[in-house]
Amino acid sequence: MNTRSWKSVTYSAGQAYDACRLNGKPGVAMLVVRLRLLIATLWVGSLWTVGYLVAPTLFATLADRALAGTIAGSIFRIEAWLSVVCGIALVMLFSYRTHDDAAPLRKTLLRLALAMLVCTLVGYFGIQPFMADLREAAAGGVMSADAKTRFGILHGVASGIYLIQSLLGVGLILRLRSLR
Repeated sequence: MNTRSWKSVTYSAGQAYDACRLNGKPGVAMLVVRLRLLIATLWVGSLWTVGYLVAPTLFATLADRALAGTIAGSIFRIEAWLSVVCGIALVMLFSYRTHDDAAPLRKTLLRLALAMLVCTLVGYFGIQPFMADLREAAAGGVMSADAKTRFGILHGVASGIYLIQSLLGVGLILRLRSLR
């Protein structure tokens, strides 16, 4: 048996496969596994920080709700683009085969990352432009009752999508941590 310093994984066929090899290159597989975890942690951590700490703090601290909304909107725009970059990077990294190659876990992780990416695309790039149009149409920062109702509905839908994305992120991190 090979006595290398890294772990060897035995598959059901009885074949040993070096967990630290990818396409014959030692260490690349471990780098891919670590990058997956790092990018997912950055993505999910930023989602939770912006959505559940920064935005509520802005509205609790600033007396001007319109200003708080404007600042929060700018931060959510940055978060959306970060989500797109992280989502695409994770999809690419999950297409790279490592020691979990044949495992259904890799497909589950890919589906979670894709679902989170879809949440970003629908929530920020689909719903948010309608919210922005309603805010811009408000004369002097005052919305009509009808516009307030539509804004509230859109905000509720966007918040629900954000919550789903955040929970999918927790699932992604927990499942990703099980890979070694």
